[in-house]
Amino acid sequence: MPQTEAPVSPSPHPNPPRATARLQLHAGFPFAEAARQIDYYAALGVSHLYLSPIFSARPGSTHGYDVTDFGTINPELGGEEGFRAFASQAQAAGLGLIIDIVPNHMAANAAHNGWWRDVLARGAESPYADHFDIDWHSPDPDLHGKVLLPILGRPYWETLSSGDITVARDDARGQFTLRYGDHDLPLSEDSIAATEISPATFDARDPAGLARLHELLEQQHYRLAWWRTAAEELNWRRFFEVSELVGVRVEEPPVFDAVHALVLRLMREGWIDGVRVDHVDGLADPGTYCQQLRAHLTAAAAERPVARALTQPWIVVEKILAEQETLRAEWQVDGTTGYDFMNEVGALLHDGAGEAALDTLWHAVTGERPDYAAMVREARRYLLERHLVAEYEGLCRRLHACAREEPATRDLTLASLRRAVAGLMEPLDVYRTYLSERSWSREDKLILEAAAESARVTIAPDEPDALDQLVNWLRAGPHTSPSLRDVRARAQQLMPPLAAKASEDTVFYRYGRLLSRNEVGSYPATLAMQPERFHARMAARAQAYPRAMLATATHDHKRGEDTRMRLAVLSELAEEWSGVVHEWEQRCTPRFAERQAPDGADRLMLYQTLVGAWPPDLDPSDQAGVRAFLERVQAWQLKSIREGKRHGNWTHPDTAYEEACAAFVDGLAFACVEQDSAAGTADANGDAATPLAAIAGFARRIATAGAVNSLAQTLIELTAPGVPDRYQGTETWDFSLVDPDNRRPVDFEHLRRNLECTAGWDAWLDGWRDGRVKTQLIRRVLARRGEHEALFSEGAYRELRCESPLPGNVFAFERRRGAARAITVTARLCARYVSADSPRIATATWGDTTLNVGEAESGEWVETLTGRTVTAVDGRLRVADVLHTLPVALLMRA
Repeated sequence: MPQTEAPVSPSPHPNPPRATARLQLHAGFPFAEAARQIDYYAALGVSHLYLSPIFSARPGSTHGYDVTDFGTINPELGGEEGFRAFASQAQAAGLGLIIDIVPNHMAANAAHNGWWRDVLARGAESPYADHFDIDWHSPDPDLHGKVLLPILGRPYWETLSSGDITVARDDARGQFTLRYGDHDLPLSEDSIAATEISPATFDARDPAGLARLHELLEQQHYRLAWWRTAAEELNWRRFFEVSELVGVRVEEPPVFDAVHALVLRLMREGWIDGVRVDHVDGLADPGTYCQQLRAHLTAAAAERPVARALTQPWIVVEKILAEQETLRAEWQVDGTTGYDFMNEVGALLHDGAGEAALDTLWHAVTGERPDYAAMVREARRYLLERHLVAEYEGLCRRLHACAREEPATRDLTLASLRRAVAGLMEPLDVYRTYLSERSWSREDKLILEAAAESARVTIAPDEPDALDQLVNWLRAGPHTSPSLRDVRARAQQLMPPLAAKASEDTVFYRYGRLLSRNEVGSYPATLAMQPERFHARMAARAQAYPRAMLATATHDHKRGEDTRMRLAVLSELAEEWSGVVHEWEQRCTPRFAERQAPDGADRLMLYQTLVGAWPPDLDPSDQAGVRAFLERVQAWQLKSIREGKRHGNWTHPDTAYEEACAAFVDGLAFACVEQDSAAGTADANGDAATPLAAIAGFARRIATAGAVNSLAQTLIELTAPGVPDRYQGTETWDFSLVDPDNRRPVDFEHLRRNLECTAGWDAWLDGWRDGRVKTQLIRRVLARRGEHEALFSEGAYRELRCESPLPGNVFAFERRRGAARAITVTARLCARYVSADSPRIATATWGDTTLNVGEAESGEWVETLTGRTVTAVDGRLRVADVLHTLPVALLMRA
């Protein structure tokens, strides 16, 4: 019989959020389009919609992080009028709003960023000169009082001589401006007053006009430069390596006020209930910033209309935590945005027993021994020398200036300080430290000392003085000179881009033992996490950060949550995986040996990508579908090659290697068909002759086990301590790859059909490929959270244990608040027991395995997903009864 469930009627949304849904807003999906999905999300059961940045951004922005005006709402999204209409509709449906804010940077775009344009027009005299992190006293005499603008596609004189830079009349502004491509740059008032301005005056085709144009440019408060100069000569802080984003000095009170005026007004008026802070580690002093933000938001919330009263605004920060790192309690935030949880739940569903076989396979295919830590250290040195040169050299010059201020340190050379900085930052095992005027934690000092100990092994024996002095400067007390405070801030602001670019954006594309562990917030060298450790972390989370966000997919993930869960199966079947890879290698590599591409590392990562992301409903004989899928894979492959930086990079691509790799992908599906057919070749499963068909066959072989992992991951996320977030579209299967693949348009019609279906679990399991089973799991668990809000938001966390014969294949925990109890139960590491046709595990598999629910007496429990009642005898439940229908269960007392 079809199973139905009465919808939960809208009610005032909770404080803090019960569950969120992340939406990526842009011109193609503005407020009006998002508003059309409000009823869907209300029916799904979330309490809040969590929006990507809504501030005015660079026209055409697909993400909103390139802010041009913090004081206005993006007109491409619908402006303030569109926002208010959207927010009103959300509130009427019982949904609150969380917004993503960007305090670290803005778009360096003179045409649309008024602050930046004024700085370019007036230089250090601009009232916004101190809003941006600009070095107005650069050691380069050509940049004294100027801003380097590395926007030219060719060297400066070549560009100037070609006539690509022109002077034009801007009628809208009533002034002359400089034009280069899409760039519209202001001219300083002094240069205009001193020169007879007309476009004909600066005609580059005339030698005299070219000279006048050059002279005019020399009078500006900026210097135009070839884009390749950015890495080494930029005199302002940027976001990572992105020279289109300029760092904002939000630590200055006037800047803080200007950046947050709109946010605080929306809080005060009752339109938003909290914020997600982007890239908090990029700030000079994250801890102080978070404390200030908490104070300002709390004060604004106190002025809200009574109907929109808020006990406490919700604040979560985008922060990567290292393996043994914890979020600082003194920051006064509710937690992180969930990368740490994404790592923990992912590791829980991997099998550590497969590590040796996976290591052996990596060595056999690549010729390398997997040493992730060594690869990260190597990547950090490379980035300091080639990609983050301006930031690195700027820090070292400031350190050298500090050394010259005191007789005791004036003999420290610039070269020795360079080596000390590199030596200290290469082994640093966190994203950054937080030493400041207000923060002097023992934890930070120990982190620095541990890094220094590692550095002393690598630096020359006669050069410890520079390293010791560097550590002393960073650890110096609060009463230090302004120059030392500046150095300390800049050193710590260099740490996050170095850490992220070295790991996530370099080594994640070099080290591919198992790509499901190469995820933002994860440490790929750690393959798996034992349940006991996961339980301990969740219990600690329930105590310290019960309101932290829980994520399993984000706009920044490297692979979709279900792609990772399918790849996790390879850790259980490592020997089998190794065998099929060797078969594919024998079939594929001889055809392309003369091209030497892809190399072993890129091939092994490609095989995993094809297996992990293969759509559940794609037949290898569907050439159009296969072509569309391979186009996505080739886009991933191109990004992987360039990010890995072993065969070229984004600025110096090795196009011959890239083209050969693309041809290899095509060859898997198309180029080999005729040859294999003539030879009568078939894969191990008897499928069609192409190598891609063999890969697809193996993907189908492990797909149902991957689906079990996905359902387990989903249930754990929805019931663990914290606020679960569903990234847009992931209520169905998410087999996406890295951006922009994970930001493709969402098929909301498909999601609605899944949500509205009443066919029942048997039908949903039989038709599992369409994702209804996942959607219905999410809907039912969110309904339970709505009915028992306090239990899931405040309840304690306790590990539950199983007893033989399969205790390691069941994972369970309890949430308890007073007499209320909820028990989460999932299958774990069950690839050998799952049906080949659907994500089912036969009840006979569990035998006499029991779950100890911690009470000696008997009692009845309701498995709330299916409505079945199960009985505990002497405090134990039979797992065969609990997981009778589904490989996951949510139990509550009858």
